[in-house]
Amino acid sequence: MTAAAPAPAVLPQATAKPASAAMIWSALAVVYVVWGSTYLGIRIVVEAKIPPMLGMGARFLIAAVLLAAFLAIKSGVTRLRVTRRELLGAAVVGLLLLALGNGAVAIAEKTVPSGLSALLVAAVPLWLMLLRVGGGERPRALTWLGVLIGFTGAALLALSGGDTSAKPLSVAILVAGTISWAVGSRFSPRLGLPKDPLVATLYEMVAGGTAMVLIGVLAGEPGRLHLSAIEPKGWIALAYLVVFGSLLAYSAYSYLLANAPISLIGTYAYVNPAVAVLLGWLILSEPVTAEIMLGGAIVVVGVALVVSAERRRTS
Repeated sequence: MTAAAPAPAVLPQATAKPASAAMIWSALAVVYVVWGSTYLGIRIVVEAKIPPMLGMGARFLIAAVLLAAFLAIKSGVTRLRVTRRELLGAAVVGLLLLALGNGAVAIAEKTVPSGLSALLVAAVPLWLMLLRVGGGERPRALTWLGVLIGFTGAALLALSGGDTSAKPLSVAILVAGTISWAVGSRFSPRLGLPKDPLVATLYEMVAGGTAMVLIGVLAGEPGRLHLSAIEPKGWIALAYLVVFGSLLAYSAYSYLLANAPISLIGTYAYVNPAVAVLLGWLILSEPVTAEIMLGGAIVVVGVALVVSAERRRTS
């Protein structure tokens, strides 16, 4: 999940093409910094009196329109054609990852600091591992150790919310969102997504954004939306999320999928939380307590053990 601006679903990896190290590391730097900064962007949006679900729904729908226009101009409208099964698969992923996953982050960040949100979302690989166990897989002992350590850190982070502005219900919503993201990521390869990663991303954003708007309407958010009361920083943050979080970072991630080892791509899960904590502290003066630092470090160690163990298993 990865995040708030979470990463797209697990998409089919294209055949590796020759690519310069400079291009790969430039794309990776975009994913590192931009996805880490989206937690801050979401926090600013909700603080600026933009209702969370309507704001994030608008974010993804606007990004989808821009991406559709770009793809149509570059390759023709035929590139946007998908089968009914592919459309349904993208809609399910958009609902789980964006509407429920990213939407939970936006709702939670009304009280949860952006850095703490990012650290809790970093536990997604741990939920993915539990889902794999539920599917009959038997992980290595090192993997189980990583899961145990990671969830210990996540529990410490949840408890540390009492030392910040975070409310227990907001933390619970955020954790539920990470589970939804993990479920969507786990089962997306079985849903028959469009083979073109950008086209898949487009329809996921359409479905997720539409669902967010509907949820916002049902929650009464239009009655709390007063355009004249929205601070300029809210519009700037929303534009940043559209252009950089939902377009630039997605494009960089798609490039990495086609040109870089998955083990290298996966390192963003370690870097995003650090970027989010730093930016939240630097720009919004969010508290960074000893408990948050310790819990975050424990989560990152746990995730690193899981990823390392699985990398050895598949090598």
